[in-house]
Amino acid sequence: MNMKLLWIDLNSSYAHSSLALPALHAQMMDDTTIEWLVVSATINENIGDIVRRIHTLNPDIIASTCWLFNHEVLMHILSRSKALLPHCCIVLGGPEFLGNNEEFLRRNPFIEFVFRGEGEEIFPQWLKSRQKKTDECRKMEGFCYIDSNGMYQDNGIARVRDFASLIAPEESPFFNWDKPFVQLETTRGCFNTCAFCVSGGEKPIRTLPIETIERRIDNIHQHGIRNIRMLDRTFNYNPHRATELFRIFQHYPDICFHLEIHPALLSDELKQQFATLPKGLLHLEAGIQSLRASVLAKSRRIGQLEDALTGLSYLCSLSNMETHADLIAGLPLYYLTEIFEDTRALATFGAKEIQLESLKLLPGTEMRRCANELGIRYSPFPPYEVLATNEMTPDDLQTARHLSRLLDGFYNAPAWHAITRTLLLDKPDFLHRLLTYLVEAGIIDTPLSLERRGLILYEFCKVNYPDHLTSVSLAWIEAGMSLKKTPAEKVRTKHQIPPKQWTIVYGYYHERMRLCFLPTDDFGHGYWYGFETDIQSPKPTFKAYDL
Repeated sequence: MNMKLLWIDLNSSYAHSSLALPALHAQMMDDTTIEWLVVSATINENIGDIVRRIHTLNPDIIASTCWLFNHEVLMHILSRSKALLPHCCIVLGGPEFLGNNEEFLRRNPFIEFVFRGEGEEIFPQWLKSRQKKTDECRKMEGFCYIDSNGMYQDNGIARVRDFASLIAPEESPFFNWDKPFVQLETTRGCFNTCAFCVSGGEKPIRTLPIETIERRIDNIHQHGIRNIRMLDRTFNYNPHRATELFRIFQHYPDICFHLEIHPALLSDELKQQFATLPKGLLHLEAGIQSLRASVLAKSRRIGQLEDALTGLSYLCSLSNMETHADLIAGLPLYYLTEIFEDTRALATFGAKEIQLESLKLLPGTEMRRCANELGIRYSPFPPYEVLATNEMTPDDLQTARHLSRLLDGFYNAPAWHAITRTLLLDKPDFLHRLLTYLVEAGIIDTPLSLERRGLILYEFCKVNYPDHLTSVSLAWIEAGMSLKKTPAEKVRTKHQIPPKQWTIVYGYYHERMRLCFLPTDDFGHGYWYGFETDIQSPKPTFKAYDL
């Protein structure tokens, strides 16, 4: 008689998809004695309906991956499912179980097993043992549980020993090809030792052969996917390997490859490679975390800060790719004033996006184990965000969170990026003043449309930085916003005749265009924009100036 295994594929949104299900299923596709069932949902769906679907399928085992942002909802689903299906065994894996799991198991007695580590080799063995009803399933590496005597049993951590021989998740029929991007795991482990990262102590580094990666990229390309996120903690830790992968990437100029890199590890050879790659081929996430050597040292991050800043400056100077940089509020020895200063420094480098995150003390990390010693107070519940440190009060951390919202809404928005960066660099007090403006208006946590953000920026500058109003108006026009709204109040749209001479910035002018003019003085100087009348596009296709 077949055993029915039901997998709960619970994600934060439909744009994301976990690799756990196809990665595990791919290793046991030939086993016809196990019937795989799946209930897919997001954390925003009705819990009662998800439980109804689970109950209808009446599985023998329920399995799922538990992580920061599905933890709470998953527990509600599983507790209700167990009440309806008391015979069912529930087993969980995922990053939530990289630490000590006793408290979790005692708090959630409806969970029979949790698994710590990598499951592709061990989980199939566990299922076989469970199917045969042997006691071996309780002795297998990585599994934690409360035994019949009420004692906590911990079987350590499981590591895949032959990563290169695993069957690719894309081979499983459960691999989701409908998402806007796919994830391609090319390595496991990390050379770095960051105390805040779950991979910080994961050694040795295991890699896929270059030929395997090339074959898998080709398969992904044939499925029509045009965005691949390479799951490699530090893509450039091995310059020779990175160069080989660049060679492969260039065979697929219609794919954008998203990479995590360490800017301190840029060899001259890699710099030359980066500079010659086709535009749009790479999207870089540069690991920075802080621009303070003491903070990085305390966080046990390898790499000289000076080298990282030199590397970041070089990457941001390249016009053929986008480089995003990150900062983490709540790291030990990191002060709020330094975060503001570092944000401005990253803008000076020209980072296309600045991602400011709040530190989360994840299970299994060194920083979580040493939290008391480091003076870090954090939430005991997911997402385990830091609440206070010796250097930052709760108010400071809330201000950092508000600053993150500001950056996402203005600096990281392509329409407002250039003007926000200009203000940030020209006006040392800009970040503080705009942040105060947004907080006092009660809109810092309000979802704002692109247009609303432009209106806010214009009104803010009208009061605080009137010398930048023209720049905001230019950004407004080029974003395709309404020429009837306030940021376009000086724009002339009726019966505009081009001057005898102008300097073209982009596009090609022809007489069928609808022109508008933004004056910059009282003598007829200013900026000209042309709009195509036959395609009704809100964005101009022509720009010129007569200054």
